[in-house]
Amino acid sequence: MRDLLTDPMCRAKDLGVPIPPSPYGVSVCLPLWEHVIGYEEKDPKVVSKFQSGYPRFFIPPAIDRLIVEVEKLQARAGERALVFPRRIHAERCAQFLQKQSGIDARVVEHDSEALGIAFFPAAAYEVARRYWRFCGEIVSARQSEAALGISTVTSETEGETARRTIKERLARITDQSADDVFLFPSGMAANFAVHRMLTSLTPGRKTVQLDFPYVDVLKLQEIFGSGVMFLPFNNESDYEKLRTIIKTESLAGIFAELPSNPLMKCVDLRRVNEMLSIEKKEVPVIVDDTVATNVNVNAFLVADAVTTSLTKAFSGAGDVLAGCVILNGESAYHADFSAFMRAHHDNDLWRGDAVALELNSRDYADRVKVMSRNSIALHEMLAEHPAVGKVFHSITDQSGIYQHLLKDGGGHGCLLSLVMKDTTKAPAVYDAMEFCKGPSLGTNFTLACPYTLLAHYDELAWAESCGVDRTLIRVSCGLEPAEIIVERMKRALDRTT
Repeated sequence: MRDLLTDPMCRAKDLGVPIPPSPYGVSVCLPLWEHVIGYEEKDPKVVSKFQSGYPRFFIPPAIDRLIVEVEKLQARAGERALVFPRRIHAERCAQFLQKQSGIDARVVEHDSEALGIAFFPAAAYEVARRYWRFCGEIVSARQSEAALGISTVTSETEGETARRTIKERLARITDQSADDVFLFPSGMAANFAVHRMLTSLTPGRKTVQLDFPYVDVLKLQEIFGSGVMFLPFNNESDYEKLRTIIKTESLAGIFAELPSNPLMKCVDLRRVNEMLSIEKKEVPVIVDDTVATNVNVNAFLVADAVTTSLTKAFSGAGDVLAGCVILNGESAYHADFSAFMRAHHDNDLWRGDAVALELNSRDYADRVKVMSRNSIALHEMLAEHPAVGKVFHSITDQSGIYQHLLKDGGGHGCLLSLVMKDTTKAPAVYDAMEFCKGPSLGTNFTLACPYTLLAHYDELAWAESCGVDRTLIRVSCGLEPAEIIVERMKRALDRTT
């Protein structure tokens, strides 16, 4: 396979190729700025080149083949289908279709894998795909291959051994119980499970999102449950707004990322917990530590439950989708959360994906430390470069919360973002970058993307009102030598200045 550390996928001829170039690559190459815009505009010259894509946004070939086969076998005239890991997930998709569009879907089980199939009128396909995207309860490429009979089937014993090993690995790193680690087929599925838990235990209550989060985490809270109150934390006044909300509202939960993606900010959750204590309000705090990683920070010092996309640094290889929820054993909500998760955890990581993830994550802690050192080295160069207007990195956190959560020997994760001083130069800088280019983060190879265009193309003005420049470029540092990453970035900047 192509060595992405020395031969990154960054040239025009790489457009649409999976990153990494395998049937399971979760990213896709978008080597030029114009390709990103063409993808968002659904330009046939661009999208026709796509061999795969991020699985919640693009149906990979193996999954597409399975859907086509299912439709041939069981679809009625005018119907389309989506395939889910289990029947319950297809039923939730059907409920979503009914609530969103008043459309009735039928649900069946399929083959020995007991996959769940949702059939619906073809006109409802895009609505069904919204459920697929926002909830992350999706069948994987490996599971699809097994259902199609085109791959060696991993035994359930092998899968269970791998799942147990992953849980124990995460438990050791986080100093929590392996019994409080729950695995999912994606990071969004983990977030969806937590949101269902909170809104089921406290029905009718809204959630609060602190700081500008990864796009679908906010969309999830907007679409499901009773809604969300969003505070972008562009300035200190949002702490007072939050205090008022805590005083006057009954809340299902408070969500935050440490640090946030892509602005790398940290809301001081010590202050948030103090507000809850002063007002005598019982509101659980949910933290996503994907960007920082649980190797670097202990989010359980401020969180009642922690979500993580295991697709990212935990896997590193970029060839398996997964997520987890870890409950804080010392939380006042632990008993209720544990009971709910055990009763409703219906979406365990499929056995073949678990085996791949266990193998990928064996050197997780060591890789995270290298990525952290590399991101700091890149930040130092960018912060001094005359062409760069802003650099966003957790090392610049002013709240003190990152330092408070920092573990002994911990670092700052792989991620940073930059905005050019002359923003019109951003396309040329991106095009000149000699890094793999596509969505996702935490890969063993450095990965860059024009984040705002990819995540918020239809709402760029709104994103900018929240402090996210439309030309922002996000860089996830990999395992290349730091001097190589820095030199490649310098060359990209120097070619345009």
